[in-house]
Amino acid sequence: QAAPSLSPSVSPARSADRGRAAMSSLGFTPPAIFCIGLNYKQHAKESGMALPAFPVVFTKPPSSVIGHGDAIEIPSVCHAEEVDYEVELAVIIGKAAKNVSEAEALDYVQGYTVANDVSARKWQLQQGGGQWCRGKSFDTFCPLGPRVVPAAEIPDPNALELSCTVNGQVLQKSNTKDMIFNVRQIISFLSQGTTLQPGTVILTGTPEGVGVARKPPVCLKPGDSVTCAVEGIGELTNPVAAEAKTGAALERLCSGPGRASALSTAASSPPDERAAGRARFHLRLAASRARADLGRG
Repeated sequence: QAAPSLSPSVSPARSADRGRAAMSSLGFTPPAIFCIGLNYKQHAKESGMALPAFPVVFTKPPSSVIGHGDAIEIPSVCHAEEVDYEVELAVIIGKAAKNVSEAEALDYVQGYTVANDVSARKWQLQQGGGQWCRGKSFDTFCPLGPRVVPAAEIPDPNALELSCTVNGQVLQKSNTKDMIFNVRQIISFLSQGTTLQPGTVILTGTPEGVGVARKPPVCLKPGDSVTCAVEGIGELTNPVAAEAKTGAALERLCSGPGRASALSTAASSPPDERAAGRARFHLRLAASRARADLGRG
């Protein structure tokens, strides 16, 4: 069973553009994104943390996904010096997996791609209530690409060189053999009691060299260019930009694709009160969001 081709259900123009870009890199929108933290021995060492006894799991929403060449946008709610890079090998599940053994785990893999687990460290470590998800879930914080390599072309995912380069300087360089929990173990662990649906993406952790651990620390800033590379897959390159000003959001809603899409949906809905009510609700919601953006812009 192949990974599904799922269209992102978004109406704002920029979100739709990001969804299309991610689709062009992957061919589908992930139904779920699982991530493994602190999964390289040398990364744990540079972080001053003990090796975990079990995989450290967090998630990213599909709305965080962008493709090769798309801009990583630093949100206005983030501190100017907190956004970090993390090169990772990403696993794509090809058929429903539940309660699979380590021995059979790779049979469920459709392919592999490159990921950048972009992270806002203050939100991750201080403002996230003790959970990592918030600091890793902002829009554009999950670049994936540049392509999906079939699993058959990578017989051993734990023998791959990987690196991250920022503005031409290599800041991370390691091998997936340094993982604490290998790809087979990760898939088996995540599948216990939980169905990994086709198209699920798993980020398998990052090696040493992250910006927050450097002295002095290194952070991503508008104008930077980040390239994450994994042997046998390719290079994923993304520019860094400030979050786009949204003062024109209301104008886009009133005259652009967002309004056209909403009006089209309303016009094609069955002529019953519930359908009409839903259409009005979505129009009001989009207008409210646009006015909020206008106030911030």
